[in-house]
Amino acid sequence: MSSNPFAIASTLPYQLPPFEQIKDDHYLPAFYQAVAEHKAEIEAIKASGEPTFENTLVALEKSGQYLMRVLSVFYNKHSSDTNPVIDAVDEEIAPQLSSHMDSIRLAPELFSRIDALYQKRDQLGLDPESLWLVERYHREYTLAGAGLSAEDRVKLMALNEELSKLETQFSKNVLADTNDLAIVVDSSNELVGLSDGVIAAAAAAANERGLAGKYLINMVNYTGNPVLEALANRDLRQKVMANSLVKGLRDNANDNRSVLLEMVKLRAKRAALLGFKNHAEAVTIDETAGNPTNVHNMLRRIAPAARKNAELEAAMLQEQVAAAGLDFALDSWDWDLYADKVRLAKYSVDTAAMRPYFELERTLIDGVFFAASKLFGLTFTPRPDLVAYHPEARVWEVQNTDGTSVGLYVGDFYTRDSKRGGAWMNSFVDQSHLLGTLPVVVNNMNVPKPPAGEPTLLTFDETSTLFHEFGHALHGLFSDVNYPHFSGTSVSRDFVEFPSQVNEMWMLWPEVVANYARHYQTGEPLPQEWIDNLENSLLFNQGHDTLSYLAAAILDLAWHELQDGPELEALTPADVEAFEAAAIKDYGLDFGPVPTRYRSTYFSHIFAGGYSAGYYGYIWSEILDAETVEWFKANGGLTLENGLRFRNLLLSQGGSTDAMQLFRNFRGQDATITPLLKRRGLL
Repeated sequence: MSSNPFAIASTLPYQLPPFEQIKDDHYLPAFYQAVAEHKAEIEAIKASGEPTFENTLVALEKSGQYLMRVLSVFYNKHSSDTNPVIDAVDEEIAPQLSSHMDSIRLAPELFSRIDALYQKRDQLGLDPESLWLVERYHREYTLAGAGLSAEDRVKLMALNEELSKLETQFSKNVLADTNDLAIVVDSSNELVGLSDGVIAAAAAAANERGLAGKYLINMVNYTGNPVLEALANRDLRQKVMANSLVKGLRDNANDNRSVLLEMVKLRAKRAALLGFKNHAEAVTIDETAGNPTNVHNMLRRIAPAARKNAELEAAMLQEQVAAAGLDFALDSWDWDLYADKVRLAKYSVDTAAMRPYFELERTLIDGVFFAASKLFGLTFTPRPDLVAYHPEARVWEVQNTDGTSVGLYVGDFYTRDSKRGGAWMNSFVDQSHLLGTLPVVVNNMNVPKPPAGEPTLLTFDETSTLFHEFGHALHGLFSDVNYPHFSGTSVSRDFVEFPSQVNEMWMLWPEVVANYARHYQTGEPLPQEWIDNLENSLLFNQGHDTLSYLAAAILDLAWHELQDGPELEALTPADVEAFEAAAIKDYGLDFGPVPTRYRSTYFSHIFAGGYSAGYYGYIWSEILDAETVEWFKANGGLTLENGLRFRNLLLSQGGSTDAMQLFRNFRGQDATITPLLKRRGLL
């Protein structure tokens, strides 16, 4: 193992993993060696005599570093640049890892030590973060099932191991079917309406698959596709939407219906074993929402208005169809195109015309980085000497303006067949004073790569996504905690999207947009009139976006509020589509032109991504986001004073304090829902 690059902590700056040395055949031996080392560390903790904070919780925090080095690199590799070897490794280690972690979380000897510390926590003389660590460990181990009988712990471990296998299979199926459903187009004549850059990217994508002279429309992880905003060919639009809606839903090797249904059943069994009514109750009890009822109370408050707004928007779009001299009823594959036509006619907004002003490099450096430098006092220095895990991934060193180190930022922006869909943030190294580490974080996106030498022009939504994901990166970079347990984005699932959503506000902030949104050829700034019109149009299409999102959130809750028993057991894969339709209809969200953002068979957030019974968290977090945006605007906006307040009181604290208390510390009051309702046109 001495030759394995994972065996010792990296000696590179910030402990950046030595990617140049890491090969696919390193992962498995490193994983098994790391698990063995971790087991030995845990056994030493169990045998360390009378439990103290140092020999139990501090020791637990220090344990497993070898394993974390392996897993942080491997799972980013699996998401960003997989291959058959990596897929096979994932299938092997997923159940092994589940079993290993359960052997720790469910160990009676370990839990008794944690419980002993918890019972006398007020007599330990601990600082607030250390006291919170005691409370969190006790709660997390309790909710994980540490207090179950020996027989039930064995049952729980079996359920967790099987679920880990199914999650791996679900993710693998989605990626394979997403690639299989890409549409090959023979002639550019079929792509009328798309920009030259988009057509060139489609040609490049086809060429990469050995389809020279053709064009490839890749599917994306959600329902719909960016090309639907401009594609004139209605038959092709319909085909794109149809392919989008059947990912993982066809009678082939990638069919996810049986996989997800088995996951739902096992999650329900696990919840019952843990003493909960259903999986949603088991999840939300440890989130800021507290229980599913609170979630439903919020969602049912906004669902009727969202449906009404979507219907009003559809009527406006139907008028545009008629104005074009066409005679067809608006459908889902028409929505994006005619929404853009309404924006142009009603608000003089043409988002397609904005693409030349959103060139990736300038948007990143002069937009995203610029806003962070003004708000938080940061500098970003390219580090071409530091090699990332893929040639398209680049590294920047992040420092405070006084030269002190913050961490490393890795950006990987282009789509490829080996990368799962969507956009996300991962961490290679977590910040921790205890371990003496600074953060190394990565942002992944799926922007189509243009031909060599051509600029990468972002859509309006891709630009917003870049700002959003960088908000997650900042949350990780600003971490200033003692214990790795609380580092960065280690917060409640329904709180984690809050900082990233706040960061979206700087995309069109006057000082920021003036600095980056310039035509890639002429250098002319994005016209102020366009920006003003865009601001005036922000309420338009909120009905569609809210309805689409709510349908997915409701679908998530519907699956995970099912209770273990004969009724659930009777469900078969053939029932999946009917169940979906009934759940969405029950909420009044069944509106043909607006399909759910995710159907069950490609809903990776909840079946392969840790958001099960938690997809509501985006709009739940948006309540805090909308309130925070109003605070920034009322207090001078993009100022260092405001940024440092947000950084010091909230972003830097990670999970070291109750999430809602962090918000109150920053905002000075509890959040209200009114700013959210106003933003989405739901008042």
